[in-house]
Amino acid sequence: MARTKKSPLVDPDVRLFHALADPTRLAIVRELTGAPEVCACDFTSCCDVRQPTVSHHLKVLREAGVIESERRGSWIFYRLAPGIAERLGAFAAELGGGGRLIPAASLRRRPSSTATSPPQA
Repeated sequence: MARTKKSPLVDPDVRLFHALADPTRLAIVRELTGAPEVCACDFTSCCDVRQPTVSHHLKVLREAGVIESERRGSWIFYRLAPGIAERLGAFAAELGGGGRLIPAASLRRRPSSTATSPPQA
């Protein structure tokens, strides 16, 4: 059975939190907070997953702007992206009252008014 391609997550905050919501990806980020950079081969031991799975998770984190990579010969080293801590801190400040939040009730889908209203004559 063919896999269908998922629609891209457009909002950068959604992409960021989607990337951080996975336990393996969060373990990778935590590993990176304790070192200036980590070789891709070292994530298999900290995350208890195989290399293809690590590669997938690193790609998701890179596309979300959480990490950066640098190739050196046949090795790839990863580090946290500059500004990611500030980006998360700004979001936390927003939640703490530093910014304007959208009420959850306004995010619910509303039925279309044209579907329930009779045409005007």
